[in-house]
Formats: sequence, C-alpha cells, structure tokens
Amino acid sequence: MESRISLCMIVKDEEQNIRRCLQSVAGTVDEIIVVDTGSTDGTCQIAREFGALVHSFPWNDNFSDARNASLELATGDWILFLDADEELAGESREVLRRLANEKNVEGYFIKIINYVGNEGWVETCPDLVFRLFKNRKDYRFRGAIHEQIADVILERNSQARYQIAEDLVILHYGYLDRQIKAKDKKNRNLALLSQELNRNPDNRHLRYHYGVELYRAERFDEAAAELVRAANGIDPNTIYLPKLLRYIVLAYHAARKPEQALEIVQLGLGLFPNYADLYYYGGLISYEQKDYGRAYEFFQKALSMPEQPAHYAPFGGTRGFRSLYQLGQLAEVFLNHEEAMRYYILSLRDNPHFTPALESITRLLKPQEDPVYTKKCLEQLCEFCTPQANLLMGQILFRQSAYKLALEYLERGMDQQEAAPEILLWKAICLIQLRRYLEALRILEGFGPDHRLYPLAKLNKILCFWFQGKRRKVRPLVEELFALGLSQDTGAVVSLLQNYPGRRRGPGVTLGDEGMSLLLDILMRALDLGEKERAESLLDGLSRECLSKNARAVGQLFYRYGHLKTAEYYLGLYLEANPECPETLFTLAEIKERQNACIEAGELYRRALALDPAEPRYYVSLIRLYEKMRREILREAIDKYPELPVLRRLFEEANQEI
Repeated sequence: MESRISLCMIVKDEEQNIRRCLQSVAGTVDEIIVVDTGSTDGTCQIAREFGALVHSFPWNDNFSDARNASLELATGDWILFLDADEELAGESREVLRRLANEKNVEGYFIKIINYVGNEGWVETCPDLVFRLFKNRKDYRFRGAIHEQIADVILERNSQARYQIAEDLVILHYGYLDRQIKAKDKKNRNLALLSQELNRNPDNRHLRYHYGVELYRAERFDEAAAELVRAANGIDPNTIYLPKLLRYIVLAYHAARKPEQALEIVQLGLGLFPNYADLYYYGGLISYEQKDYGRAYEFFQKALSMPEQPAHYAPFGGTRGFRSLYQLGQLAEVFLNHEEAMRYYILSLRDNPHFTPALESITRLLKPQEDPVYTKKCLEQLCEFCTPQANLLMGQILFRQSAYKLALEYLERGMDQQEAAPEILLWKAICLIQLRRYLEALRILEGFGPDHRLYPLAKLNKILCFWFQGKRRKVRPLVEELFALGLSQDTGAVVSLLQNYPGRRRGPGVTLGDEGMSLLLDILMRALDLGEKERAESLLDGLSRECLSKNARAVGQLFYRYGHLKTAEYYLGLYLEANPECPETLFTLAEIKERQNACIEAGELYRRALALDPAEPRYYVSLIRLYEKMRREILREAIDKYPELPVLRRLFEEANQEI
C-alpha cells in the first residue's frame, strides 16, 4: 500500500503566490492542510479550490505554533511542508511519491533553488532544507522563527536516519525584491529573531539567522559582529558553517573592512578548500584593494573548483561566468583588451543571459566608431531571435551612445512586440542623434501631460529644435517645461539652452550633481552630432568655480570625441586646482602621445605613476610609449647609417617584440 502524503502550509495574504504552489503538487499529495493566520485577500478561497482543508489560526508571532497547528490536522504518513512562495519543480512529482515509500528513512533534506534579485535580473542560489518527514505525534516544530524540526526528531528518535533527496527540488521566489518589499520581511524577521534571542541567547542557529537579516537590512557592522559571535567555537561539521563564513566575508566587505574579510576567506578555505564562493569573494576584495596578482589567483582557483555541495548554497556563476568576467576586468586594468575580450566571450558563453559580459564586449568593439564591424561581431556571438534580445542589445548600445546601431536593434524588437514608453523615448533620442527630427517629434508628441515621462519627452523636444538652431521654437517649449515645476538644477540647465548663443553675463551658473549630470549628457549629444560650438556655448554659461570643479569630466568628453586641444584645455584647468590627480595626468599623457609629443607624454605618465604606483595602466602605457620611441629612434638611425647591420638587427628585434 502506498504511503499518503500531507502538504502542510501556513499562509497570510498569499493570493499572488498560492495558486502556483498548489498547482505544483496537485495530484501528487493526498491532502492539503492550509493554516491561515489572518488573510484579508483571496488566499483561502484559492486554497479551497484545490480541495484544501483551511484552518484559521490567530497569529501569535510564533511560526512553530502555526506549523504545529497544521501538523495536528494532517492524516498522511508523511509531511511535506511548503511556503506559498514556493513550488515543487515539475520533474520532482514522481520522485516525491517514490521517496515516501522508503521504509528506513525518517526524513529528507531537499534541494531548494532560491531566486533572488528583481524581474530584470534574477539570480539562483541553491541550498538544502529539511522539508519531508514522517508524520508522528511527537515530531513537532520548535522556535518562534526559523523553526526547526530535524533536531527535534533526533531527540525523540535517536535511531532516526536522514537522507538527501538528490532529485527532489523546491523552487523559492520569496527572496525576489518585490516579495521582500511587499511583506516587509526584513523588519518582521529582525523583530522576531531579536525576541527569540532574548529568550535563547546561546542559540547559534538563531544568531546566525539574526546576523543574516541584519546584513539584508544593510546594518553591516552589526551583522558582522553577530555572525562572528555565532561562529566562535562552532563545531566545524555544522551544516550551515560554509554559509555562515561567506556571510561574515560579505558583511565585513560591505562594512568596508577588507582586511577582516580576507582573513575570514583564508580561515574558511582552510576548512573548506573547495569552496568556490570564498575564492570568488577573495578575488573581488583583492581587486578592490588593487592587489591584482592575488585577485587573479583567487579567480583562477574559483574556476578550477569542482561541483559545489548544495549545503554550501553556492552563488551562481562563481565557478564560471562571474569569475571569467572578473578576469576580463583584470585584463583591462593591464590594457590587454584582446585577453579581456576572450574572457568576456567565455563568460557570455557560460551564461548567455549575463548582461555585464555582453556590455563589456560591446564596449570593447567601439560601436560608435565602427558600427558595421560591431554588428558583425555581435551577430556571430549572439542570437537575436526574440524581441527581448533585440531590445536588450538596443538598450546596451543606447547606453554606449552608439545611436545608429541602437536604433536598428530597438526597431527590430519593436517590430515583434508593443514597445514600452521608455523604449519609445530611446528611439526618439536615437532619431534626434541621426538628425531625423520630424520622426523623433512624432514620437515625442505621443507623451501627454499626464505621462510620467512627459518632462523628459518635453526636454528632448526642446533639444530637437535647439540642435537645429530654431530659437523661436525653443523658447515657448522652455516656458511649458518650467510650468511643470523643475528642480533648481534642472531649471538652470534648461535656462542655458534658452539663452544660447548668448555669452555669460555676471558670475555664471553653479550646478549641483543633478544639473551637471544633465548638462554632461547634453554636451555628449551635441558632440556626437558634431556640434562642438554649441557644446562650448553651454559651458560659457557656467561659473568659473563650477567649470573648474567639473573640468575633468568635460575634458574627457571632448577627448572621447577627438577634440584634443579643447580636451587638453579643460583637463589643464582641472589640474590647476587638483595637481595631484593621477587620472587627469594620465589622460593628458594620452593626448600628448596622440599629438606625438612623446617626451611630454612620458613625463605625464611618470607623474601619474608616482602618485598612484599601484595602477598598472600607467606602467603599461609608459612601457608602450618607450617602445614606440625606441622604434622611431632606431628608424632614424637606420636612415642615417644604413650600412650598420647592428642597427638593422636592433630594429628587427624591436618590431618582433610588438
């Protein structure tokens, strides 16, 4: 005779989740017990549609009491308990029935896949949980929160034997951002855990969960202290110790205590030498500390690790795409773009949905400069067979100001599905940047005054006419935009547009971060259109102090678009007030090198290097400059003394080294 399985649940206001959960077990479990702790939505009605026995239970801030109320009503031989934001994976139904017929097992640890993040980018994190056990009267949950029953069963039955249900999988959606926000889980859990710890201060497991909740609440110093307290003196065989160590590393890292974090990484690897996550986070922290050699070793070790045990709760990709991506970042630090590209491609192949790798590949292809080559490479790497894929590529290219290619991918995606308002706005901006103003205006007119994107649409309508030099069209639109109620910063930028091409009168405008960010975006778009004079006219309206403070960002923009002399002026202006900025010196050195002023470039590289000797780019650029100078000197010497074979040999050796 087959064993009967009772699904036991506790719920409250779960109408968004419970149907998915119950559908996943329909026809697999023999009865459904739902204990409701005060729902005001359609949760109970949905449960009854699936034949559930629904029982009301007054919530008393104790999860165990509610769970035990469900066990009292269960009549099956086995108990499976799920939360409403979980579901049984489709391939696990037959496995569940088979496991329930095992005679010599008292309970099972089950693999759970936690989905974390948001709908735009969701990660998976596996773990092991104890969710299936035999139904006996003396097996009852203990603990007000993060309630436990596995230990209780062993206390009641010292001969009890547990197994890991290898092929049984639960999917958990409760860590998605929208779920956490909707239920205020962080604050609820912190309050309950604090109360429970006051009653049981020596309970390590509670303290571990309390530290985790503090970390999720971004109280990082407190989290690290609680997690360290939970770890001190712990049995090394404790099943959650790997996760505990990882959270200590994360808490110290977030609290900006890298030395302590790396100390825990080394301690943890002494206990768990195959723990890929610790190698990965060790690499991240070393990278941030500019200990690049150590970071490289950590990431390479992460890649070499074997399949991770489920109780490590490994973060997806530490043995693959994440570490490969970070190795690409390291290669870029050393200006080795070919090696960086190789790692980014490997990262994308390991996880085709890992957008950071795709963004980095696209950036290295320089889509602004060579859209044809970029498109050819992207089409070889990726399959753009869905609207989502095309729209994502369009968005990436849009962010990188490659407007012509961005428009192509956006339109491809829009042909296949209805476009969201943001995508329509991106398309309009791309059209403006291609000087297709009438088409852009038709899209912008579609945003009515009540639309949340109306102010942005109105601003871009102004830019449409401003780029064309139609001042009479600009002024009434500016007045309409002011009528919406702009911030002081945004209003100041819009006034600069309105006053073009007038010169500064008085002290000029001083912008904050918001205004300067908007102005830099308009400058970039003007330079992208070849409107250098318009860009400079806007800068004429700034106060000297504001311009000096932001001159580095302005100079880098002009450098990006090949205006070397103008870039040099603004970077020099920034350097007057900030003479020890190595990044500014480095960019000036690059400009001088492009102007073939190699001696000045070398001096600037050396000054940058003296200020920041931990930055590899300065070394690499200086080495390349000296190699270039050496080849040029050798070429001059050969022209003067063609009969000397030693010079010819030196020249050939120099070219072979390239």
